[in-house]
Amino acid sequence: MDLLLDPSHWAVLAVIGIIAGFIDAVVGGGGLLSIPALLTVGIPPHLALGTNKLAACFGSLTSSFTFYKQQLFNPALWKVCFFATLVGSITGCVLVFLIDPKWLDKILPLLIISIAIYTLFSPKAMGDKNISLPVERSKTYKQASQGFVLGTYDGFAGPGIGAFWTVSSVSIHKLPLLHSCGLARVMTSVSNVTALIIFAFMGQVEWLLGLWMGVCMMAGSYIGARSAIRFGIPFIKPIFIIMVLSIAAHLTWSAWG
Repeated sequence: MDLLLDPSHWAVLAVIGIIAGFIDAVVGGGGLLSIPALLTVGIPPHLALGTNKLAACFGSLTSSFTFYKQQLFNPALWKVCFFATLVGSITGCVLVFLIDPKWLDKILPLLIISIAIYTLFSPKAMGDKNISLPVERSKTYKQASQGFVLGTYDGFAGPGIGAFWTVSSVSIHKLPLLHSCGLARVMTSVSNVTALIIFAFMGQVEWLLGLWMGVCMMAGSYIGARSAIRFGIPFIKPIFIIMVLSIAAHLTWSAWG
């Protein structure tokens, strides 16, 4: 594909990349901004998903390393989750290429809006009632089921996957919020890298644009991960949801109007 974007589009995507990386590192869900942004500037659905995977790898790997260095993630406790997420991501990518692009174009906006509404009204999404509990190895079946389901979703589409990981980890594993964020970032890194390899093999990655957004996401992720404790998530969440719903509404009008 010959990528012909206005300079203003590159600038807008850079800003959204920074914001998405920041939000992704703090609470998850940066894909709710980056994927609609790519679709809005005219990138086809499959190419947008593949390009977003490249960009997301920069952000998720940066924030994963930061959470690990801050001792908010212990790899030894999550081996089952790692392999389940890997298998799930491959499964999701296969499903993507079985769906007609026209249907994917119509499904993504609805999927994004649904996830945004869920995140907005989820009673557990922003709580941290487990802050005093020790972090221990979770049961194998819990890690396997969570990793496969969320890995499959991330391989298939992925918008909001970080938020899903964070919310479900608080509920399933009784993790403190910041440890849930750490687990979320590492596991999305696993599914992002896996999906990127598959999308690249299928020729569905716009490398220059993905690298451009990736560097911006990396900067946002570094700031977000370092500031996760200082910044109040209840302050970030309403702004995040408003932006997501605005972009998703535009895409829905374009696809279904």
